[in-house]
Amino acid sequence: MNAMQLATAQAAEIIEKSCAEAFKKGLLPSLPETKPGVEVPKDPKNGDYASSYAMQCAKVFKMAPVKAAEIICQNAELENTMFSSITFAPPGFINLKLGHGWYEKVLEAIGEEGKDFGRSVCPEPKKIMVEFVSANPTGPMHMGNARGGVLGDTLAEVLSRAGHNVSREFYVNDAGNQIDKFAHSIEARLFQQLDGEEAFPFPEDGYHGDDIKELASAYLAERGDAIRNLPQQERLDELARFGLERNIPKMQADLKRYGIVYDKWFFESQLHKGYIEETVKMLTDRGYTYEKDGALWLKTSDILYKIYKEQGKSDEQIEKLELKDDVLRRGNGFYTYFAADIAYHRNKLAERGFDIAINIWGADHHGHVARLKGALDALGLDGERRLEIVLMQLVRLMRDGEVVRMSKRTGKAIALSDLLDEIPIDSARYFFNSRVSDSTLDFDLDLAVRQDSENPVYYVQYANARCKSILKALAQDGIDTDPKNPDLSLLTDDAELSLIRKLAALPEEIRLAAEARDPSRLNRYASDCATAFHHFYSICRIKEAATPELRDARIYLVNCVSQVISNTLDTLGVSAPDHM
Repeated sequence: MNAMQLATAQAAEIIEKSCAEAFKKGLLPSLPETKPGVEVPKDPKNGDYASSYAMQCAKVFKMAPVKAAEIICQNAELENTMFSSITFAPPGFINLKLGHGWYEKVLEAIGEEGKDFGRSVCPEPKKIMVEFVSANPTGPMHMGNARGGVLGDTLAEVLSRAGHNVSREFYVNDAGNQIDKFAHSIEARLFQQLDGEEAFPFPEDGYHGDDIKELASAYLAERGDAIRNLPQQERLDELARFGLERNIPKMQADLKRYGIVYDKWFFESQLHKGYIEETVKMLTDRGYTYEKDGALWLKTSDILYKIYKEQGKSDEQIEKLELKDDVLRRGNGFYTYFAADIAYHRNKLAERGFDIAINIWGADHHGHVARLKGALDALGLDGERRLEIVLMQLVRLMRDGEVVRMSKRTGKAIALSDLLDEIPIDSARYFFNSRVSDSTLDFDLDLAVRQDSENPVYYVQYANARCKSILKALAQDGIDTDPKNPDLSLLTDDAELSLIRKLAALPEEIRLAAEARDPSRLNRYASDCATAFHHFYSICRIKEAATPELRDARIYLVNCVSQVISNTLDTLGVSAPDHM
């Protein structure tokens, strides 16, 4: 149950009906065409919901906003609604206060829905693919992959809980130029180990990491040096295969350890079996390509010019963008990465029928966004609307206030596996999701391992553990910690009501996070829930409550707090331990 959304809708309805009643009585000269807007104020002392409708429609009402607000309040009907009062305040605010029945229904819903509290039924569910990480399988995953992994996985979970049909996908670049470089790099290290470093030059654009040397050593240890007798292309194909067969399972294992399991690993090599060629032909048939210098080009500049003009941009604005065309097929007959990318996204939208494809990309891919959307538009796939790109800024690892670039354990650049060896996975996931994706993230390694309230994930987890500890202590004293049908109307303290309002917000927070593609909202929400609970516990006694009935109501509330915090952490892929 999304109690916040229901209350917002009903508050707007009350105001709208009140206006109609006042107009009928001749108290308002006319009715606005716009619907009332209602929001939750930061300070609830005047009301739980507020509207500035009287101010927004002052011209229509032809009177001072405060007078219009007074008339609206006087003609409002609250019987059989969630609200107990409606008042006005200068310069024209309308404030509504929730009745106690709303608070009781919230707690009853949490108790009934349990682990499903927070999930919603979407009125228009979409089939959505979230593609994230998609790191080249030519080396270890880095910090950008670590952040992108959490953002993608948590966004997918948020979208799913908001009622959409969601699929997680990893796109494996197992073809093309980077795999050719990968094979040449392993080949060079292999022959250097056999014949000495001077005997075989290392390619200038090769991969220099120690992992390449380790793959060469592993190949020789497992299969010997017979490979030197193979024709070079066969040798390169075998080395690429050998490297991928080891790197991809390691990536899968590291991501699984990180709490990420994909619905599909899609291999680029599948597209090179005629699908890229077919996609490029479709663009050609639609008149969007031309040949020049032996290569086939996409008329990217024409496609984007048309899109930008439809968006209302002037020629001067478009000229500053310096639009360029893109090569789809090189003079040697090989298709470019961009051609493969177009084909892959055509596969997502046209072949597999996803309504929306969301990609988590590093901010350095910014220039690629419009080009890819334009190419999909050219294919008639409405790329501008159906392809969404969430751009992600860099991560800076910090220790003792200094930027860290090397692992203490290995002395190398920090990979995802190094990070997970050093800090708890819960901390990694929580920290990487703590900021909106388009802001730079400073990851404090010292803070991530602290076990006190300064560590934000520890602070939230401790709130749940505290709930469990309270219930355990009560049970040891022979008190029923699962009271049936407690009198929830007894929960009237401001700390109790404030806490219940916060618990009620989980379904709405998930909905808004899904809508904004911003799962970091849930980190802030989890922290707010923990704060509200700690405040409640410092004020409201449980075992020593004034009556057994009040005690039971508070026990029920503690159970609800634990459930909501657990559900929130579960959405983030973080555990909710019973003790700490």
